[in-house]
Amino acid sequence: MIKTLPTSLFTSPVQQALSKRYRYAREQRQMGRVAATAYVILVVLAYSVLRLEGPAWRALRQKYAPWFAHIEQRPYKPADGLRYGLQASWLLIRRPIPLQDEGYLYRTLRAGGRKLARGRLWVHHALGTKTTPLFKNRFFSQDNQGAKTTPNAQSETKSASQIIFWLLGGSALFALSLLLITQPFGLAAQFVFVFLLWSAAMIIRRVPGRFSSLLLIVLSLTVSGRYIWWRYTSTLNWADSKDAMFGLILLSAETYSWIVLVLGYIQTAWPLRRPVASLPADTSLWPTVDLMIPTYNEDLSVVKPTVYAALGMDWPKDKLRIHLLDDGRRELFRDFAEEVGINYIIRPDGRHAKAGNLNHALTKTDGDLVAIFDCDHIPSRSFLQLTVGWFLKDEKLALVQTPHHFFSPDPFERNLGHFGKQPNENTLFYGLIQDGNDLWNAAFFCGSCAVLRREAVESIGGFAVETVTEDAHTALRLHRKGYNSAYLRIPMAAGLATESLSAHIGQRIRWARGMVQIFRTDNPLFGKGLTIFQRLCYLNAMVHFLAGIPRVIYLTAPLAFLLFHSYIIYAPALVIMLYVLPHMIHANLTNSIMQGAYRRTFWGEVYETVLSWYIARPTAVALLAPNKGTFNVTAKGGLIKEGYFDWKIATPYVVLALLNLLGFAFGIWRLIFGPNDEVITVVVTMLWVVYNLVILGGAVAVAAEARQTRHSHRVPAALPVDVRGADGRVYGATLSDYSESGVGLIRPTPLSE
Repeated sequence: MIKTLPTSLFTSPVQQALSKRYRYAREQRQMGRVAATAYVILVVLAYSVLRLEGPAWRALRQKYAPWFAHIEQRPYKPADGLRYGLQASWLLIRRPIPLQDEGYLYRTLRAGGRKLARGRLWVHHALGTKTTPLFKNRFFSQDNQGAKTTPNAQSETKSASQIIFWLLGGSALFALSLLLITQPFGLAAQFVFVFLLWSAAMIIRRVPGRFSSLLLIVLSLTVSGRYIWWRYTSTLNWADSKDAMFGLILLSAETYSWIVLVLGYIQTAWPLRRPVASLPADTSLWPTVDLMIPTYNEDLSVVKPTVYAALGMDWPKDKLRIHLLDDGRRELFRDFAEEVGINYIIRPDGRHAKAGNLNHALTKTDGDLVAIFDCDHIPSRSFLQLTVGWFLKDEKLALVQTPHHFFSPDPFERNLGHFGKQPNENTLFYGLIQDGNDLWNAAFFCGSCAVLRREAVESIGGFAVETVTEDAHTALRLHRKGYNSAYLRIPMAAGLATESLSAHIGQRIRWARGMVQIFRTDNPLFGKGLTIFQRLCYLNAMVHFLAGIPRVIYLTAPLAFLLFHSYIIYAPALVIMLYVLPHMIHANLTNSIMQGAYRRTFWGEVYETVLSWYIARPTAVALLAPNKGTFNVTAKGGLIKEGYFDWKIATPYVVLALLNLLGFAFGIWRLIFGPNDEVITVVVTMLWVVYNLVILGGAVAVAAEARQTRHSHRVPAALPVDVRGADGRVYGATLSDYSESGVGLIRPTPLSE
């Protein structure tokens, strides 16, 4: 038996180590000469390429036996190398590997960035130009950077060297992306490509931190870009007019969805999570605030809690003025304002609805800042303490927006019975999208729970009145004027959600119409004053509401094949699956990682489906005639005394569900009597129909209105309290909920006599 390995090429210590490895392979692992020699060669290659002496590899060597138990319990065989590779790949995908240091990926990318910077210095040296910062730092002061801003330094940011660098880098990335997206693959190559990207995504998704989300976005854009390229170049049957017509209709919807996907990734790639800015200790430096509460037809019982909360705000009384703006001109409200000591403002006419009401109030007040709350939004005591600091830090700041939080269930939560169990429909916007907008200085005004600088609002002529969404339009004009905005993702006010599904849909119709009106009359893609990313963020906010028609197309598209035998995607079923499934999987995986805490994928589909039919017509009209449409006030504080099914709202979705059931029945008929070579295509299309039916079923279920008989909603709580009885005894209890009219107590026990 050979005990040593000829290693004259190596030094003595290395030769001894390799001989030891060889003897181990021959004696303990019972390998043959060829296998043992190959094993030693692999060890040499591994140590040459990998840092096997590092802590991560040492930990792997200590644990690898249990992971490869079916290989370790017997002598090596020639195919064991392949077995190790396949098993390792599977473990990387399926087995979560805990990271001892969550900053590892960040440090790795940072090191790569240093190498890129050194290469960039070499490029600049070769070009004979000066280097400039890659990014303009807008999040840290120059004091933190240890440098002073000079006119020369500012001019360098637009130097020729920076332009050359970005042109070269951007061109290289664009060329690489274009190659990956447009390169034609056969079936086997496409399978390997999508499998590798899926495997990479499965590994990356387990890595904590934002960089992993960025990598998932890159993978998703690559797969989705390849899919949309394939759709345009290989899947339209121009030889058949019916196929071409239905195919183009579906492709237009898919193109819209792809654009929204890309814009959404840009918008939410890196949420800013802005901290609170502290106020100076000297309260004489604090600005004066006009707090405005506009109202129109709401009950006084809805308005009172907001006014009382405003009166209790933690702000110097001589610097806070509270105004009730009553467009309903009601004596009861005037008397209430006089009773509590706030200003009561009315105007001679009701032109321009809420925007006109606010503009009239601006002429009657003179505070430095203007805080606005809808009459049902109850602010916290600390609202101004937490929001005003940023106005003192940034003289160009025009707006600080905070989330709209609701203490009552919306129609989805109440009718489906998952209030508090699933994220609210608004959570995605106020939890992620606005925070992402803030990175690009594109957070916009949402009509309430916000503070604005009076000087900035007056410089644009007051609140915008040309559209029915005065809030977003006002923010757009402020940004065009060069002002900044800020978003604090801290709920500091709570309001009432819409009481019924019809009221909820009516509110969303107004939002949709207004955003499309802005798109037509003040398109963010054109005009001066906006950065490219501000334009893209506003664009996504507007085109998002055009989703009604594409959603209806998706709900009816499979019927084109099942009922009319039209090939809407002119390709074999297997090829369709190799392109469609990766596109859907990567998009859903990436969005679930980024949006998981703010919206569940299934319920997001239900939300969008419920709204789709009703926003389709108003948005189409607004595109063609942007001046049409009126401001309708959303009803709050209503009651639903008896549960009922809203057939008027549900009818479109019942009809769509019946059409899909008809298509499913035709699919069964095609499976039995149709040609054998279409079986897979029919099955795939029927699965699409099943998915549509599940989503439509959820949409129909929301139309079953549940009872809502509370005038004042209970707010859940878990607070220890002491209760003193009429007899003087004190009881300890837990406060489970509270409202204006009462509280809920759990297990009171006597504490004293």
